[in-house]
Amino acid sequence: MPVSRLKHITRIGVEQMSDLADNLNNPEVLRLENLDTDLRPPQAALDFTKQAVDDDDANSYLPFLGMDALRQAAADLVGKPSGLEYDWKTECVISAGGCAGILNVLLATLEPGDEVLMTDPIYVGLINRVRLAGGVPRFVPLLPSTDGWRLDADALAGIDPGPVKAALMMSPSMPSGAVFSAEEWRAVTGFCQRANCWLINDSAMERILYDDLAVIHPASFAGMRDKTITVGSASKEYRMIGWRVGWVVGPAEIIADVARVSISNVVCQTGIAMGAVAAAIQDPGNGIQACVDEWQRRRNLLLDELGDYDVIPPHGGWSFLIDVSTLNMDGATASKRLLEHGKIAATPMVNWGSDDTSRYLRIVFSNEPIARLRDIGERFRKALG
Repeated sequence: MPVSRLKHITRIGVEQMSDLADNLNNPEVLRLENLDTDLRPPQAALDFTKQAVDDDDANSYLPFLGMDALRQAAADLVGKPSGLEYDWKTECVISAGGCAGILNVLLATLEPGDEVLMTDPIYVGLINRVRLAGGVPRFVPLLPSTDGWRLDADALAGIDPGPVKAALMMSPSMPSGAVFSAEEWRAVTGFCQRANCWLINDSAMERILYDDLAVIHPASFAGMRDKTITVGSASKEYRMIGWRVGWVVGPAEIIADVARVSISNVVCQTGIAMGAVAAAIQDPGNGIQACVDEWQRRRNLLLDELGDYDVIPPHGGWSFLIDVSTLNMDGATASKRLLEHGKIAATPMVNWGSDDTSRYLRIVFSNEPIARLRDIGERFRKALG
């Protein structure tokens, strides 16, 4: 029997789909199951990493809270969209990737049994981290439509704020690609004010926005600077997944607690990676906008190719969801048929929120070029009808 803290920790599904696709060893399989990308990291980051291998200063536990240059760059990065200033020495700590940073924040903010407000659907890895930290997920629905996803404001207004000690929000959200409007952020921040709770802002994809949308940072709303903890990552916007570098920026008092957790957890971050991420952040030629444009072209192609299916359009991020219940099947069944008959690896959304999410199949469009995606509609029809 597993220990009690693992009782409600579920598989994410991606690991199973990736193994199935790997075992086929077939280059014709479209890899749409995992948040990878074929677009390269910034050249400045690659060059710095190669040089850092020979740098003795990079081969050290110190500094425990992260390289100074990276902490300065991350604090400035969070400050720009929020219109605020953060002291990198007291209000920023580096983490071993974004999700490690989120777990550290949850461990620093939750008592066992505290509720954490989350959207439904949401990444199961975030749900699992809430549970590992002793928290209880409290879901507020995202409502699907032919124009995308919208936060269920009525459901949010009906949630008792008393037990909620943190709201863990992500925009663009994963797996849905939902992007909060200013009105939706206002509703979320208003709830946090009523609950007197933390707003943990997972900003891993905040600049991967389509359809001319602009970044809206929740700390910019009145009274939210002292309640917002932003957790960022180099993995998505900078395409630096393997570097495993993230950052946590927020009020000094809570960042001091996050730092205590961080030192007790990972101890320190990857030395040869931190300077590379600082170089990427500071490089005006880091390619973020060019990559966003390419991902939007891929999204547009897929929305056109899969127009016969119940696709909920994403307005940001690397993935979108298809409701396959209209085909009289669940996501797991659709995933199995797509791999067997369409040579498509796609992850079913079992456990990615409430029980209702089992109706969805996730399509990741960041890792396959347009040339390989052009026949996806025919592959779907062959597999699903």
